[in-house]
Amino acid sequence: MTLPIASIQLYTLAKEFAEDPSGSLDKLAAIGLTHVEAFDFVGRPGEIRAALDASGLSSPTGHAPLLSDQLWTPDGSIPTPAPEVVFEAAATLGMTVVIDPFVAADRWLTEDGVQDIADRLNARAELAATFGLSVGYHNHAQEFIASFDGQTAFERFVAATDERVLIELDLFWALTGGQDGPSLVSRLGSRLVAVHVKDGIAPAENPFAPGAAPFGSEALDQRRPGDGQVPLVESLAAGAGAIKYAVIEYDHAPGDVFADIQASYDFLIEGGYAA
Repeated sequence: MTLPIASIQLYTLAKEFAEDPSGSLDKLAAIGLTHVEAFDFVGRPGEIRAALDASGLSSPTGHAPLLSDQLWTPDGSIPTPAPEVVFEAAATLGMTVVIDPFVAADRWLTEDGVQDIADRLNARAELAATFGLSVGYHNHAQEFIASFDGQTAFERFVAATDERVLIELDLFWALTGGQDGPSLVSRLGSRLVAVHVKDGIAPAENPFAPGAAPFGSEALDQRRPGDGQVPLVESLAAGAGAIKYAVIEYDHAPGDVFADIQASYDFLIEGGYAA
């Protein structure tokens, strides 16, 4: 059975990449990575593509907002461009899947809101196809707050989207949302293109729930794989044959970011969970 390919979400090293793109990518290549997942690439796709090529890396997947006017991150929001601009930039980087990384919590609390998200992403899938691309969605924990007739908002969204809309499951955030990761991976089946391999101690309460206090990435207790609560091994096993990319990510690296990335890469490769 074909193993997923190890990759790295560049948001993990956002500061380092902003300060020294080429040097950061060279360090990732020296770790052994051959793939990355680009972030905030739309404004400079040519520059990033040249840096990737120089380091011998490719970015088959990438994060870009497709459904929101502002892209939220724990450390601030980023204005979003038109979908056509996103897809043109993605094509320049040689991507195959553009993944929306975040839709605000309040839009997941009603059936109409969830249906609207699904309808919009279905339309984006049509447009992306004209650029030779697919689209996907990456969860946090807000998608699991509301339930409708026994289905979480996330499950309702998956059921309402076209089969062409792919899913990237963040295993840490799924646990934070109270989900059984391996079971959810199994239910997603062939829709699951990638997982974010991220461990840690899940917050005691869902930080996206109504009334929750604002938080930043520094508040998250994330750890190297095997040192936290996330059932990474079981989840990867449950998605064997479906998951194409096992994407390393830390929202808040516990130590030196490149040493932490190396530990995650070793976990995947030495454990036989990715190639």
